[in-house]
Amino acid sequence: MYELRTELSRPGFDSLYERGYANGYRVVGLFDEGECRAAAGYHLTEGFAHGPFMYVDDLVTAAAHRGGGYGKAMNAYLGEVAREAGCSQVQLDSGSWRHDAHRFYFREGFAITSFHFGRPV
Repeated sequence: MYELRTELSRPGFDSLYERGYANGYRVVGLFDEGECRAAAGYHLTEGFAHGPFMYVDDLVTAAAHRGGGYGKAMNAYLGEVAREAGCSQVQLDSGSWRHDAHRFYFREGFAITSFHFGRPV
């Protein structure tokens, strides 16, 4: 996760995780030979627009292991968790500059379905 969220210190990461966990945020890791090769953070939610769905906040494969099928395996796992929870779909946002990630998501069956807007408060 640190490769994706480089702006967070360890205490900052731990604090965010603890608060998120209390609200249903979960982190899973894919390990091979005792080393974490991919990780994902997600939560299950529900709304009028989509019914029950999984929102993936973070999905990352360690840079040294990209192209090794770890992201694909993690994505498959997330899909199974979503199906078992009765979700209709998996959703995520990806930074507009993350072209390599976009290629991965398209290969994995994701489609661009909307624009995501945000503003400071």
